[in-house]
Order: sequence, then structure tokens, then C-alpha cells
Amino acid sequence: MASSTLNLKHPQFEVIKQAPVGFSWTVFFFGFFPPLFRGDWKWGLIILVASVCTFGLAVLVFIFIYNKLYIQSLIDQGYTSVDSEHILKAAEAKIGIHIPRKKDE
Repeated sequence: MASSTLNLKHPQFEVIKQAPVGFSWTVFFFGFFPPLFRGDWKWGLIILVASVCTFGLAVLVFIFIYNKLYIQSLIDQGYTSVDSEHILKAAEAKIGIHIPRKKDE
């Protein structure tokens, strides 16, 4: 089953970021590089250090949780979703967190 993608927009800077939902194939294949390419330095460094300390075994945990961590960090920075309610409800059910909606202007 393909993972879905959320579109999250920062209200002040008008930046839209895509955030995958579910299993992280990119972390599975490329380890700590995908967080770094997304500008998620904190989790990129955490995955790198954890992978070095566990001889790569930590990636087996992060492939299941990284996308949720990335979405939560974007929400914490103020991003809100611009997707349809149908997509949001499915994503919320899958990851178990509330995703803020873009306020109508």
C-alpha cells in the first residue's frame, strides 16, 4: 500500500512542505540523509548518532516512526494542512495525532 502525503503550509512564510504519512521508505534506504535534505537537522542528527551507536539497527525503528516525528515537528513550527478533510481524517487515523487545518481567510 502506498503511503499518502500531507501538504502543510506555514501561515506566516507561505511555505508549503510535503510530509509523507506512514512507513518511511527513504529512511529505510538512505538512513539519516532524508531528514537532512528536508531541513530536519534535529532528527537527522539523532538518527545518525543512534545508527552509529547501534551499528545501524536504530534505522529499523526510525523507518516506522520518522514520518510521524517529521509531521509533528512541522505542526510544532506552526504549519497547518491545506488538504481536504477526507485526506486529513485518513492521515489522523493512521498516525494518531490531530493535524491543524488552515483557517479560512
